[in-house]
Amino acid sequence: MGSSWSAHIVDPPADCQARIEAVLTAVIGEMSNWEAGSDISRFNRSPIGQWVMLPPAMMGVLRAGLAMARLSGGAFDPAIGGLVARWGFGPVLAGGTARSSLAPWTCIELDGDYARRTADVALDFSGIAKGYAVDAVAVRLRALDLTNFLVEIGGELRGEGVKPDIQPWWVDIETPVDLSLPVLRVALCGLSVATSGDYRRFRLEGGRRLSHSIDPASATPVDNGIASVTVLHESAMLADAWATAILVLGHEKGMALATRHGLAARLIRRDGTCGLEYMTPALAAMLD
Repeated sequence: MGSSWSAHIVDPPADCQARIEAVLTAVIGEMSNWEAGSDISRFNRSPIGQWVMLPPAMMGVLRAGLAMARLSGGAFDPAIGGLVARWGFGPVLAGGTARSSLAPWTCIELDGDYARRTADVALDFSGIAKGYAVDAVAVRLRALDLTNFLVEIGGELRGEGVKPDIQPWWVDIETPVDLSLPVLRVALCGLSVATSGDYRRFRLEGGRRLSHSIDPASATPVDNGIASVTVLHESAMLADAWATAILVLGHEKGMALATRHGLAARLIRRDGTCGLEYMTPALAAMLD
């Protein structure tokens, strides 16, 4: 997934690392666009209109991604792979290269365990797969009767139970290193947190910061002054997707959407070398 992972586990079994790595290997084998033999790459190469059977986990992520696309008015789009590749933030794709006036996610159809492309679009789960992987690792750990752990993949985290000293899993919310902001610390107990921003993967071009997050509406990198969005949620997968959607929508529309859905979210908007911080009522209530 182009990232690192870590896990803090109270009383783990000897083979715990191998079990976690098996989960991550399975996720990569299904959902990585960088792996030519993955299920998502196979789907993106399939002929337009041909039904393709997908593994249950990948189908679950695709259904969640399409649901998020509907809720966000297309701000989150799991079929944006062609645009990501076009801007140089993803692998060269065989599919998803054609330009279209249709929203990419509307060109994906599902039928039971099968999916198909109705136009030349390409799936890209970079805004949801890391969160799913965090959830999947947590499920595996709970299956081992482990109840106290903190899992992190590329900055997306989930905490359950408590540390050996009976303290909760306290984590500092990630903020852009180039902005001066106070530290926001939260306790993760049965909660996940995900952050999307313009400072992790970007490039400078003509004095502009080109974010790896693509706005499906404009088919260009997000350029709305939002430095980062953090969402706390029971599901790391949904926190991941919501953070992406809010980032794309921007300050007013994004926070309005988050507030409407009762999300605990924090948004940081760039203002020169400073950052302007906004919180939804749900997050403010958690911090009281």
